[in-house]
Amino acid sequence: MHVGKRIKFILDEQGRSASWLASKIPCERTNIYNVFKRKDVSVSLLFKVSCILGHDFFLELSEELRKSQQESSPYTISTPPVEVKK
Repeated sequence: MHVGKRIKFILDEQGRSASWLASKIPCERTNIYNVFKRKDVSVSLLFKVSCILGHDFFLELSEELRKSQQESSPYTISTPPVEVKK
């Protein structure tokens, strides 16, 4: 997932502007446009943006990770549960 493009998509979907987001972070509006261009952003910035927009980008990244793991290894080995005796 291109995180910057995804942030822009959610921001647009909510009808909010880059200036609005910049005022909430707070930072310069030009910094927000630079974020839109980045495939990856820092965890702390993504956390701030997630809180401000009320959108869980971390969940999306986790789902993407799970999908890629399933695609790379379509066969899973299941092990029987271990019985614990007291």
